[in-house]
Amino acid sequence: PVQTLSYSELLGRITQTANLFHACGVACGDAVSFLLPNLLETHLSLWGAETAGIVNPVNPFLEPEAIIDILNEASAKVLVTTGPALGAELWRKAMMVVPHVPTLAAVIVVGDGADASALPAGVSLLDFHEAIAGQPADDLVFEFAPKADDIVAYFHTGGTTGTPKLAQHTQQNECFEAWYLSNSQGIEPGNVCLCGLPLFHVNAVIVSGLGPFLAGAHVVLLTPAGFRDPGVIQNFWRIVEQYQANFFSAVPTVYGALLSVPVDGRDISSLRFGICGAAPMPKELIHKVETTMGLKLLEGYGLTEGTCVSSCNPVYGECKAGSIGIRMPYQEMKAARITADGQIAEFCGPDEAGVLVIRGPNVFAGYKQIEKNEGVLLEGGWLNTGDLGRVDDEGYVWLTGRAKDLIIRGGHNIDPGMIEGALAKHPAVQMVAAVGQPDSYAGELPIAYVQLVPGQNANVEELMAFARSHIPERAAVPVRIEILEVLPLTAVGKTFKPALRCEAAAFALDYAVREAGASADVTVRNEENRGMVVYVQAAEPQAKVQEVMGHFPFDVEYGAPEAF
Repeated sequence: PVQTLSYSELLGRITQTANLFHACGVACGDAVSFLLPNLLETHLSLWGAETAGIVNPVNPFLEPEAIIDILNEASAKVLVTTGPALGAELWRKAMMVVPHVPTLAAVIVVGDGADASALPAGVSLLDFHEAIAGQPADDLVFEFAPKADDIVAYFHTGGTTGTPKLAQHTQQNECFEAWYLSNSQGIEPGNVCLCGLPLFHVNAVIVSGLGPFLAGAHVVLLTPAGFRDPGVIQNFWRIVEQYQANFFSAVPTVYGALLSVPVDGRDISSLRFGICGAAPMPKELIHKVETTMGLKLLEGYGLTEGTCVSSCNPVYGECKAGSIGIRMPYQEMKAARITADGQIAEFCGPDEAGVLVIRGPNVFAGYKQIEKNEGVLLEGGWLNTGDLGRVDDEGYVWLTGRAKDLIIRGGHNIDPGMIEGALAKHPAVQMVAAVGQPDSYAGELPIAYVQLVPGQNANVEELMAFARSHIPERAAVPVRIEILEVLPLTAVGKTFKPALRCEAAAFALDYAVREAGASADVTVRNEENRGMVVYVQAAEPQAKVQEVMGHFPFDVEYGAPEAF
């Protein structure tokens, strides 16, 4: 059933939720974790926890071991999750987690069917709605005097298979981002925002939550599963027409999926813009989205450590396809040369590539695990994003590569270290390197390159089976493993992944060209100021090859590399 709340009703329920958390022993500095799909109760938990203490949203698709690590690092006092009637699998996972988190005092359940006997002694079980009904909605029962530098959120980052790091957001971080988004996008009271991204992620929390809230917009949650629900994709244009939606945020894979759904005469003229982040968007896909949907597509860039957004193409102004737009006001964003000890040596000039660094009121307060801040928080208040890019003479920022190794599959981060660690356990494997292989739908797919121990034998099928049985996250299992005689190395003996990424890109592009019934010689090079550049020779038929290349986010030149 559809639930609709006014802002006064929303405030009342958030107040009740904050009072409930306080009654459970949560005070300033204490964490409330949640394992929830996109529900009204998820927003109540988010903002109620930030009022009473600190919120810790957790990806419910993580394995129990990773969730245990996150909750223990956060020292969570309360866990909010679904009961068996609403989410049996999530309840089962929560019950595997709770006994291993000694700081928990209460589990608050949304939905029926929860059994208190499943909980350890000393951990109480509460029904969410029954519990908040007993709390006042008109005022907080505790003193609330927020300061700009108060920590209000722990967002875990590091990928679906890496060791989670808890990024600390402050009151200032989130309020600044909400102010920027509501003003820069021209969001007005009554505008309609569709939220289909998961509320454990900063994009949904800020771009499809706090920003529109600040402007007084109407936020529509697209079912508990959001864009993961096939019904949402199939009925998206009907939803746009029904709610007269004005904007939404999504990853490239969602836009690609929406293009396969006919509009069928639906009135979608209310759509003003769509926001895209998480992975580069192919120029051809941008063109198709804008012409089919009749909206302006705004490519942007952000990271959890920058609260959410750091740059975006403007609603009112020129959008440069392939760029990540212009920096936010009051936040600096530059390309820099970084020294061996991780500090800024100098800033780059226009169109000179370097490591992107940002400084401003959106830069997070650091990881909760202090030792992980080295090389991330730099002198002078700068944040090392770990991404490579350049800033052109008009202030538009362009990504040219990634200094960090994360593989981004459909907007989700995969730590290659888990893939490498698993395959390295095989007795025949001497060295292994995992990288992302470009994919026109998912953005990237994980693949692995393997060097065998001299004298040992193993084939690809054996290694694939080993990977499937030793990598706990299905999305991280390589789609392809290639055995090389020798992995490329740097001068100091480290695996040289840029060369492997170029090889992976050439493989993917060559395969896509052949699948399209065309032929071409494809060479991929990593160039300092442009990132990956694709050189295509003897392309026949030319138009078909150009169409294929348009589905990938690379600069393409037609001719031999030596000709340029």
